[in-house]
Amino acid sequence: MEKFTIKKLTKAFDIEIDSIASDKSISHRCAMFSLFSNQTSYIKNYLTAEDTLNTLSIVEQLGATIKRDGSSVEITPTPILNEPSDVLDCGNSGTAMRLFCGLLASIDGAFTLTGDKYLRNRPMNRVAVPLRSIGALIDGRENGNKAPLFIRGVKELQPFTYHSPVDSAQVKSAMILAALRASGISKYKENELTRDHTERMLKGMGAKLENDKDGFINIHPLSGHLKPLNITVPTDPSSAFFFALAAAITKGSRVFIKNVTLNPTRIEAYIVLKKMGVIVNFIEKENIYEPIGDIEIINNELNGVVVSENISWLIDELPALSIAMSLANGKSKVSNAKELRVKESDRISRVVNNLKLCGVTYTEFEDGYEIIGGTMNKATINSHGDHRIAMSFAIAGLNSDMEIKDTQCIDTSFPNFKEILDSLYK
Repeated sequence: MEKFTIKKLTKAFDIEIDSIASDKSISHRCAMFSLFSNQTSYIKNYLTAEDTLNTLSIVEQLGATIKRDGSSVEITPTPILNEPSDVLDCGNSGTAMRLFCGLLASIDGAFTLTGDKYLRNRPMNRVAVPLRSIGALIDGRENGNKAPLFIRGVKELQPFTYHSPVDSAQVKSAMILAALRASGISKYKENELTRDHTERMLKGMGAKLENDKDGFINIHPLSGHLKPLNITVPTDPSSAFFFALAAAITKGSRVFIKNVTLNPTRIEAYIVLKKMGVIVNFIEKENIYEPIGDIEIINNELNGVVVSENISWLIDELPALSIAMSLANGKSKVSNAKELRVKESDRISRVVNNLKLCGVTYTEFEDGYEIIGGTMNKATINSHGDHRIAMSFAIAGLNSDMEIKDTQCIDTSFPNFKEILDSLYK
């Protein structure tokens, strides 16, 4: 089990970062969506981390020809997707497993999706149940709730009208991908807008998706192939947020993060930091598939905050925000965040149990937690395989020293995290 120790930072930093990991959500989708075209897709700045390389490998197992030159990838799809001779390994990625469920449900063949020990313990019924209701054949452990999942693709799925009980971009994306091969127009609705990379990218490729007055996305089945992708994957704002947090908790510090997606569904955590008193500036530079630009974060006094809205927009950053809340003046509260319990780990329990080790006063709720801000003490933290827990408490080490155990999980999403973290001491 790998581990590392973070020492307290004794001086301010002022840095510009252009080497943060590419966006994981967009990278996954680039690989998958290329299969809907009959021409070569060209993807620059593809994330070369374990999870996204696993997705690329699955696309290759399905018959696509992959050419890689560093982070530049060319994907040429096969006219008919292959039935793979081996299992399809999604690693630690719930995004990959859930989206592939929707994509493969209408592909002729048999497919087995598996992952690491953590992914095999995550709930899959949230996509399997609605997919089964439209004719998909999906089975697995615990009646199809746990991987390995077995999918027997059917020729044509039924069109649907589905109001999702959970606000999840993964569920939405899986159902949209299934709807593209349904026998009629399908309708999907969520209570709160979640990440919309799937809709933006598919529309950019020529798919017909429309929002109606009742809040449904109307998804038209494909009548042919989509246009290929020609995209440069922007920096991942969720990964970049760890260094926004570093500036927020280090007096006199500033960080300028380049080429980030400024999609409103992805920068809510920065808005929360702004509400806490941090100076945050967004500079948009282009807007083709996604709005892209730079983010400047300047340290300022942190104050407590209440977070109860747009939870799906910052679900991945809440563990990092808990560090800011622990060092802020006054009380902070997170609610309506029950989704945290079914991420890479039960992140509500992981966050508060590790905050307890750091001497932070908190109250745990079923859907969140309340934190009394002040100081954090040195502690030894076990990530239990959750990369965001590992990185959040590593950043906390800049304030109070920290030893982090089980750090190999960081490689799944942010391979050069430690390298950038070490640069703050120079």
